[in-house]
Amino acid sequence: MNISRENLGDLDLSIKIEIAEDDYASKVAKQLKEYQQKATVPGFRKGKAPMGMIQRMYKAAIVSDAVQDLLSESLYKYIEDEKLEIIGSPLSNDEKTGTPDFANAKDFTFFFDAALAPEVKIDWSKVNTTLCSIKLTAKDVDTQINDIAQRFGKFETPEVVGEGDYVYGKVAELDKDGNVKEEGFNTFCSFPLTDLKDAEMASLFVGKKAEEKVVFNPAKAFTASNIEKNFRMDAAAAKKFKADVEFTLSGCSHITPAELNEELFEKVFPGEGIKSADDFRNAVSAQIEKANDEQCQILYVNNVRKQLLENFDAVMPEAFLKRWILARSNENDVTAESIEAEWAEKYVPSLKWELLDGALNKIQSIEPTHADIVAAIMDILRKTDLKKEEEDEKQYEERLTQAANTIARDRQNVQQLADKLYVEKTFALFSAQLKPEVEKVSAKEFSERCK
Repeated sequence: MNISRENLGDLDLSIKIEIAEDDYASKVAKQLKEYQQKATVPGFRKGKAPMGMIQRMYKAAIVSDAVQDLLSESLYKYIEDEKLEIIGSPLSNDEKTGTPDFANAKDFTFFFDAALAPEVKIDWSKVNTTLCSIKLTAKDVDTQINDIAQRFGKFETPEVVGEGDYVYGKVAELDKDGNVKEEGFNTFCSFPLTDLKDAEMASLFVGKKAEEKVVFNPAKAFTASNIEKNFRMDAAAAKKFKADVEFTLSGCSHITPAELNEELFEKVFPGEGIKSADDFRNAVSAQIEKANDEQCQILYVNNVRKQLLENFDAVMPEAFLKRWILARSNENDVTAESIEAEWAEKYVPSLKWELLDGALNKIQSIEPTHADIVAAIMDILRKTDLKKEEEDEKQYEERLTQAANTIARDRQNVQQLADKLYVEKTFALFSAQLKPEVEKVSAKEFSERCK
């Protein structure tokens, strides 16, 4: 076998693979012998058909399979041995190769088109973005503690609506005369009375029972985002909706907040031995700060990557890549014309992302490994799956390791965790290269920057 390549330009390659009969003959002979032993041919006992007949019946197909296997194996081994950093995957050049005659020919020549990945040079000096740090207020901690108390509280379904309850019912749009509008907005909805803008509006619902009605104006009662959420409207429709509605109560629910005691502390932070309200508050504060830091890291990574892409100036082998995208697509609506039309807007950005990731991984690995994912799952399990009384430390670790490996094998189930690890590793790389300035911002300002 002989493999050679020809440079067709700065990035485009033509790979030529010459396969001689000696390269595949022994494998074909072995398979023909196996076919002869198993074949049932009319007029002959099983395994006694002449080899000449077996060759006429099966040789072409066997040669084709043997050559194709050899071709695929040798092509990718050549790319690996030569350390060719290709983009996409090689494409068969059928025009140069022609149609192989596996029935009669002994030697074969195949041609493949390929393209090298362009060199991506990262200029860190062109990146200028700060790392946000969200200011944590006492109110933020109070809100989180209240949410926790609600989440672990006692759920009840009283007959009469009380202050702060969650109400369920049917809402129907009214016309200008106060009658239900034919073909108007009509849906089942639910919302907490705390979503209402003021206590006076909430008092309209307090004391009501099932089947009783409340007439109110959502535009006055809710923010536009709450109309969108509670009535399941799109954002534009929620902003435009100004009519009164009739709400027919179906029922309500009430949550009695959990007491701030050791039982609750252990449920929220198992195994951490929190005994006092002050320690619980400190733990909640740390939890919020950790979550805030993660959000700030995501924003920072996105901003840096955006600037790196804006300064991306590597020239890509467009003609090859368009052929490659078309060849690998299984969608009927993907055509050469559609790829051309969507090239700049759809395909180029994703290809740049891929190339940029490759360049970053050369500096420092940012792609989470199986071991990274298992370790992260282990950390989660240690907080939720506590050691059993009959287990020693070694047995406990072995059980968690086995469970973590089982979970990690299904990548779809751990994709969110893998994405989180990717951000952490990318942030570590960017921080080491850029040493960003930290900018303190409010939660509201941070939300604005994320838009």
